[in-house]
Amino acid sequence: MAPYEALYCGKFRILMCWFEEGENMILGPDVVQQTTEKKRMIRVNMKVAQSRQKSYYDKRRIPLNFEEGDHVFMRVVPTTGIGRVPKAHKKYISDPSHIIEPDSIQLKNNLTFETMPLRIADQSVKALRGKKIALVKVIWSQPNREDATWEVEEATRESYPYLLS
Repeated sequence: MAPYEALYCGKFRILMCWFEEGENMILGPDVVQQTTEKKRMIRVNMKVAQSRQKSYYDKRRIPLNFEEGDHVFMRVVPTTGIGRVPKAHKKYISDPSHIIEPDSIQLKNNLTFETMPLRIADQSVKALRGKKIALVKVIWSQPNREDATWEVEEATRESYPYLLS
């Protein structure tokens, strides 16, 4: 499927000749030939651009293949009840000096764990497209440390009403 067709869900049509309203003109074989040549050049240029974009993507893409027994670094991201997702995994070459004692936390099946907010540290209002959005800086409890994120006040109020009394 051509890029235009994929983007706009329809056939690609080009107006190759512009005429003023009321202007009468008979299209001869030269105009038809020029139009056909322009369409061909547009198709060639689009294929070249598409191929260039694919090669840029392919150069930077590193396929990840894991097998049973492979060691990987995992970033476990806490869920706040407001919305976070786990990050991608990266392949790792085993090194015994890198072994650390794990925290005593319970992971969910999707490799996240629940954290609870400790307090609201700050408040702010952000203007976005003419709308004002109230934000709060939430301090979250983490094993051995604290973490802070800016969250939408309304969502925080719904999930943790005791923080915003």
